[in-house]
Amino acid sequence: MISFPNAKINLGLQITGKRDDGFHNIETVFYPIKLSDALEIIIATDKSFQFQNSGLIIPGDPDKNLCVDAYNLLAADFKIPAVKISLHKKIPTGAGLGGGSSDAAHTLILLDKIFSLGLGQEELKNYARKLGSDCAFFIENSPCYAYGRGDQFEPLEINTRGYYIAIVKPDFSIGTQEAYSEIKVSRANSTIKSIVTQSINTWRTNLCNEFESSIFNKYPELDKIKKKLYEHGAVYASMSGSGSAVYGIFKGKPSTMEFSPSYFYWDEVSGLDN
Repeated sequence: MISFPNAKINLGLQITGKRDDGFHNIETVFYPIKLSDALEIIIATDKSFQFQNSGLIIPGDPDKNLCVDAYNLLAADFKIPAVKISLHKKIPTGAGLGGGSSDAAHTLILLDKIFSLGLGQEELKNYARKLGSDCAFFIENSPCYAYGRGDQFEPLEINTRGYYIAIVKPDFSIGTQEAYSEIKVSRANSTIKSIVTQSINTWRTNLCNEFESSIFNKYPELDKIKKKLYEHGAVYASMSGSGSAVYGIFKGKPSTMEFSPSYFYWDEVSGLDN
């Protein structure tokens, strides 16, 4: 069975507090985009679990990939046989686009379907929360206001029809721990939820990602990318999550832009169902 785990962008991000469990409370809007990996899971005929990947390089131990963790999580609660997982990566890692989280969530969904486990969306979300803070978002995979650790959601209507997105990821990544190390708790008066329901033309002034201040000081190339996106006509540009990808939203197809040797992607920004 095959699935196509998609990426997401963050529309704004604020850190609202430090939690007793060591995580931070945040508020943001998750918005799914069409950029996707390809994931195939089949029952292993030789009864031996296998994980293999192709496409973009995934750093780290393959045995600790989130797809493997997702299988082990369900295998601990259900008597499911060994499978072969094949993952083709197109979403860059360490970018703030949620690629690994999406892969994990779609692994849960596929295993539920393949083995008829009968898990509802809420149960799948609860399993996904054990794998990572934003994994649960990809179970429903619709625009939403996210809060808490980024694992509590409220659906949102956001009109992006007719807009396009360009995503630039430089040839370096930013770890989540590094990004949080210098962050300060927000004292913002306006909530991101109220801002994103306004016209996209107001976002440049009102909608911000609080990671940008410290991250841009350390990696000035990201600030240059954001400015270049605006120079080429973006109505809104921002770093996604804790970076290092920066995106721009355009009214109409963006003009040709040179960001070599950076990763570059563009498509319609409209959600998956549009």
